[in-house]
This record gives sequence, C-alpha cells and structure tokens, in this order.
Amino acid sequence: MGKVKGFMEFQRALPSDREPLERIKDWREFHLEMPDGELQKQGARCMDCGTPYCHTGFLLSGMASGCPIHNLIPEWNDYIYKGFWHEAFDRLMKTNNFPEFTGRVCPAPCEGSCVLGIIEPPVTIKNIECSIIEHAFAEGWVEPKTIALRTGKHVAVVGSGPAGLACADQLNKAGHSVTVFERDDRIGGLMMYGIPNMKLDKTEVVGRRISIMEAEGVTFMASTEVGADYPADKLLEEFDAVVLCTGATRPRDLAVEGRTFQGVHFAMDFLRSSTKALLDATSPAITAEGKDVIVIGGGDTGTDCVATSLRQGCRSVVQLEIMPRPPLDRQADNPWPEWPKIYKVDYGQEEAAAVQNGDPRRYAVMTKKFLDAGTGALTAVEVSDVEWVNDEGRFIPRPVSGTEEILPAQLVLLAMGFIGPEESLLQQLQITQDARSNIKADEQSYKTNKQGIFAAGDARRGQSLVVWAINEGRAAARECDRYLMGTTCLP
Repeated sequence: MGKVKGFMEFQRALPSDREPLERIKDWREFHLEMPDGELQKQGARCMDCGTPYCHTGFLLSGMASGCPIHNLIPEWNDYIYKGFWHEAFDRLMKTNNFPEFTGRVCPAPCEGSCVLGIIEPPVTIKNIECSIIEHAFAEGWVEPKTIALRTGKHVAVVGSGPAGLACADQLNKAGHSVTVFERDDRIGGLMMYGIPNMKLDKTEVVGRRISIMEAEGVTFMASTEVGADYPADKLLEEFDAVVLCTGATRPRDLAVEGRTFQGVHFAMDFLRSSTKALLDATSPAITAEGKDVIVIGGGDTGTDCVATSLRQGCRSVVQLEIMPRPPLDRQADNPWPEWPKIYKVDYGQEEAAAVQNGDPRRYAVMTKKFLDAGTGALTAVEVSDVEWVNDEGRFIPRPVSGTEEILPAQLVLLAMGFIGPEESLLQQLQITQDARSNIKADEQSYKTNKQGIFAAGDARRGQSLVVWAINEGRAAARECDRYLMGTTCLP
C-alpha cells in the first residue's frame, strides 16, 4: 500500500488552518484544504506494514485502538496515492456512513495505532478520509439512492445522533420504512448541538447528509420527544421494531459549595445555547461575552467551550484539569498500539494561547467551592493544587495544603463528561439498565429485555466516541434487520 519507502521520502503534513486571531472572529470551519498532489504524498506514506492495526478497532487499556468501524484505511490510502479518487470513495463508503463527520470530529484512534507511528509521525488518516468524502461531494458522486424494494416493515429509531443516523441509514438501505424521532428542533443530536459550528458546520455538512437521507426515504420527526410528545406505549403498536439511540446525556455534576449560584452551567447547555443562537440569528441564552470564564474539564467538550467562549468575546478563559499534565512522549506503560496519552494542543487551546499568550489549561487543580458577593451570582472560584495518592490500591486526588487560590469568574462551565442515559423513557418502556445505568442490551444482538426493542450507541455502551456510535448503530441495524426478516444482508 502506498509508495514503496514513501514513508521515508515524505514527512507528515496537514493542511493549514486559518490563523487563530482571524478565525475566532467568526463561526466558520477553520481547516483549509490540501492540494491533491500533497494528499497523494500523504497517502504514499502508508507503508505496506503487512499487519495493519489502523483498522482493527478494539479496546486496549479501556481506549480505542484502531478504527472501530474497521475502515479499509490502507486500501484507500493506496488509491489516493495513485490518484484513484472514485475507488477510494467506494472503499470508504463500504464501512462508514458519514465520513464527513468522522473526518472532522473523530480523535483518530486509527492514527494512534498506525504502525508507522512506532518510528515516525503516523499517516494523516483523518485528513485523507475527510478529503476523500469532500472530493466525492464536489464531483457529484454522493447522491440519494433509490431503494428498489420495500419490505413493508416499519422501524422507529429514537434519537438522531450518530448512532441513530447510522442505524436509520442502514435499515433504510435494507428496505425498511424508518422514522427517526428527535426531541430537539433540529436533526443531528450531538452533532447538531453538542459540537460547535466551527468544528462541524451544521448546514453545509450535517444538513447536507440529512437531506440525502430524507431523499432516500428516511422520515425525521424533530421536536418530538418520545415519552412526552409521543406516548412511549405507541412505539410497538405502530412499529415492528424500535432502536433506542438516545445517547448518554446526563452530565456529571460537581457537588461543591455554591453550585447553585447563577453563572454555573453544564457545558452542553452552553454549547447548545450558542449553536441555537447562531442558527436562529438570536442572542445566546448563556453567553461568555465580557466575562471571566472557567471551564472545568480537559476533554474535547472542554476545548469546545474554550473556543466558543473566545468567539463570544470573553474577557478571559481558564481550563481546569484535575489530572496531571500528560508527558510529551509515550511512556513505558502506554505502548503502541494503545491510544497515546500525551500532551497535545487542540484548536481551542491554540486560539486561547494566541489571545492570552499562553495555554489556558491548568493541570492537577481541584475546584473547592464557588463564591459570590452575597447576591447569588457567581464572582469567583476557589481552587487548590492536588496530588494523586494511592488509597488502598486506587489513586485519588488529595488537596495540597497552602495552594488555595481565588480565580475571578462570572461563568463556569462543567465539562466533566456524562454518567448515562436519561431514564424517564426507559422507565416507561420498562427497559432494564446495567450497574452503570446504561441500557442493558446484549453486545452481539443489541436486544434489550423487551421484545422488539434494541439499543445502540452511548445509551448502551456509555459515553464514547462518534465513531463507536456509528459502529453500534450499524451493528444494531444488522441485528434489527435479522429480527424482522429472519436473515440479514447488512454488514
């Protein structure tokens, strides 16, 4: 695959981004395109490694190693190197319903397990993937397909995030009539309101795919919450099968003094408010404008909060992370092909550094309490350094005495992850949950305890990656199709 010894001739290169101080003035995507000739060089770096790990898609040390949807990465890298764009597009679509999503927002576990990454920077798999699908759209290769034969079966998919959309797309291709229920006013779930526009454009990217699915026959019911607007008990009366793809949307809270003060919000409420205001051309319900912002949490959602705060015109932004700063290189206890737990600068931190002359992140810091001036409105946050100590076999953070500090803040955003799916609908349907509160569904059949009801995505496996959600949506569609027809041709 690729050019023989191409990895020795060409260095890893990514397309340029718009300058941070320029791009924070708008909400447009900030990545620029790479010329085809340069992309061919990057494809040439795929090294014919014999046993590729990039598309393995299994868990190592609790993290994804390789692509969970098993993209045929070496094959389309080779096609790009040779200039065979349509062949690369065909290979990409065999495994991935939405490469325009994963090519933008997936953290690329495939690159973390690239064999070349043992000795050199890995192949730019994520950028090549995104370039293939955008090239295909530009050439007119991505068009709605006519479903030749309908089965007469009707399936309800609850939730229009990546798992729900992938499931609906596959079931529709199998000939079933699919209705997707979404409680928000727009289709897309996490990809619509949980990821900012500059990272994933809502109209040009998400809306473009939804339009294709509609043209192919999928029915979308926005502003329709099953269990509230649509009675839960009607699902199995009106549909032959149901797939629950509701996500893990219960955020992890922070139980410290002052939590109820005005100005302390969950990150997703802030991000949703920002995107909705952008799309509706209104003012956001929660704004960072003119405020000192503290983001608690160091993951992708925290990064998105930093970038959004800058675009809204915050006065300052600090991102707190309770874990120590990661090392610059892999450590002995984090070998290839595990996901590399190393220090990285994402787009939000890059932008904050350009504005504030430094990385906004502070590591090994604990939030002790929120402060006000007696009015109930947030004015500051008290923090302290922590050290991680071994407590009977498990490491826990312990405050370091004398390191307490008061940080000004009028807006705090809690971006500490999610603890499971919302339970109202599950209780109405009498769906069994596991010890972590996720929907209990078999890992092979995706069946719940209720006949004809399946589950997939974060609602089943817990908070995870977009690419895992697509994997689960596809697999649940396959098993749902088998349940309806006795056999299945879905992969």
